[in-house]
Order: sequence, then structure tokens, then C-alpha cells
Amino acid sequence: RRFQDPLAELVKIDAKSLGIGQYQHDVDQKQLNEALDRVVESAVNHVGVNINSTSKELLTYVSGINNTLTKNIIKHRELHGEFKSRNDLKLVKGLGAKSFEQAAGFLRITDGENPLDNTGIHPESYPLVSNILAKAKLTLDSLQDANTWKTIPLELYTNETVGLETLQDIKTELQKPGRDPREQFKEFSFADGVNKISDLQTGMVLPGIVSNITKFGAFVDIGVHQDGLVHISQISDQFVSDINEELRLRQEVQVKVLEVDETRKRISLTMCV
Repeated sequence: RRFQDPLAELVKIDAKSLGIGQYQHDVDQKQLNEALDRVVESAVNHVGVNINSTSKELLTYVSGINNTLTKNIIKHRELHGEFKSRNDLKLVKGLGAKSFEQAAGFLRITDGENPLDNTGIHPESYPLVSNILAKAKLTLDSLQDANTWKTIPLELYTNETVGLETLQDIKTELQKPGRDPREQFKEFSFADGVNKISDLQTGMVLPGIVSNITKFGAFVDIGVHQDGLVHISQISDQFVSDINEELRLRQEVQVKVLEVDETRKRISLTMCV
């Protein structure tokens, strides 16, 4: 589930359980949680949420939706079935005009009554889209073609409430409706035949992923259920004062095995391959 939909699953985990670094327990825990919440909220609103399948944990991070509204939305969905349009949200108990205004653009409805409900375009901009289509004599599907937009002078549709930036955002959404804004997933694989610590031999060169960074070195996952340590002196042929300037978490690297202590489950690695 974390691989299929990582955002939806990771929001269920308390920040203290994420293991995000050596000093996560040394900082102010309230400030850490608030900072992480802001980052998650930004990510959730950027990606958007499918209102008909989302969990209550994910829904609470949508702008304008609090815990009470989350429960009411889930209950409404259970009693009345899937939402057919964003306007159906107005039927949810306690979801007033202000909450609808804040949340609607981040809530998606796939295969609904209005194709625009599956985009990041806010309902208040629907008339604007209809106006563009009517004047240009185009269909909604035709706006997925970048060449079509070259024939549409966006400047003609700006006014006191709608600026060119908003129109550019609408253009982006209509070109790729329902898109996943995340980057293309790049497949990574560990070395074949190296599955446990006893498979390691001194001198082996292996692919790995940086799993943690400390002041004295970096831990690298090489696929044997025990991360190996690259001491700071083994990260580069040059002097390294700050490891973060050389490496980042989840970075793919090539490492060589220097020493294996199977009894104590310690693996020494070097990047000077």
C-alpha cells in the first residue's frame, strides 16, 4: 500500500515513528509536528484527493476540512453513495459556503457528471472555462492539445478578478486533466544474489540507497536487511566537512564492501570505488 499510494499511507503514521533523522527527538516536538503537518498539507493539496475513495486521515489535511467535517463527509458517502459532482459536497452536514470555497479545488471526482471536477480548477472558474470554449468553438477534450491553446488569446479573458496567472493554471490543468504531479517513478534494484549479510564478500561493488545521514557517516541500504556504514572518511577522495553537501536521503549510490562482521551485524562500506 505504501508503494501504491505512499502519501495516503504515510499520513497515518505519527511523525515520531518515521525515523527522519538522528536529531528528530532533540528538537521541539511541537514545532517539528507543526512543520511536518504544513509540508504534508501542501503535498496533499498539490496532488488532490479523490473524495470517493480517500481515507479520513488524508481528508483532514485538505484546506478547509477539519475533523468534524471529515467524519461528516465519510458518513455522507456511506449513507448516500459516491459523490457525483463537487456540488454534492454542499449537502454534507456542516460544510458551509466558506469550507466549500476553501476545499473544492483540492477534492477530485473521477468519472463524475462534470469532467472539470477531476481537475484542480475551482468551481468558481467553471463559467470562465465555458466562456473560453464557447468563444473559441472548441470542446473540452480539444484543450488537451497544446497546439489548440496557441489559437486562444488568454489576455482577452482577464478581468479585475481573473489574472493571467490564473488562466495559465487553468490551461495547465486542462492540458493534463487528472494528472499525477509526481515525477515518473524510477525503478531501482539491488544486486542479484545478494539477499543476506552472509552473501557479502569484501571487495564487492553494489548499488545502494542512502537510508540515513549522521555527522560521522551515512548508512546505506544494500538489500541485505542490515544497512552498511560509509564513514565520513570514505565518502570522497577529498576532505568532507559536511556530509549533507555530498549526499542526500534516498540517493542512489555505488558502494564497495570494506569489511563484514556477521556476528555483530556490522558492514563497513566505501564510496571510493
